[in-house]
Amino acid sequence: MVDSTHTIHVDVVSAEESIFSGEARFVALPGEAGELGIYPRHTPLITRVKPGSVRIEKADGNEEFIFVAGGILEVQPNRVTVLSDTAIRGKDLDEQKAAEARRQAEEALKNAKSEVDVARIQSELAIMAAELAAARKYLNKK
Repeated sequence: MVDSTHTIHVDVVSAEESIFSGEARFVALPGEAGELGIYPRHTPLITRVKPGSVRIEKADGNEEFIFVAGGILEVQPNRVTVLSDTAIRGKDLDEQKAAEARRQAEEALKNAKSEVDVARIQSELAIMAAELAAARKYLNKK
């Protein structure tokens, strides 16, 4: 049995599926105002999450890395929920695929016809850069 005074339940959910659900000792993620660290019995909080890595120190001591392309974080004293349109398990990140997608977005930026196109592509590039950084960070941890 897991001691709930030393762990917090974590759910990371994408638009398509639940990416992670389990007990954790600690969660770190990129909040809107900077890196956030969350331990059990944290003060309630709702904030935006920037694109980057969610690091979950599971109850068994192992770590899980999940890339999120931004989203919303809700913290309750015994539960953390991360909602993101796109969330990818660290082991599923593909550095080559992310680099190719970034190259294509940069090419599209050169050919953009309007400010709306430029803004959309710059947003995609920011997400691709964060995904690429997360992939490299995950691969270096292995």
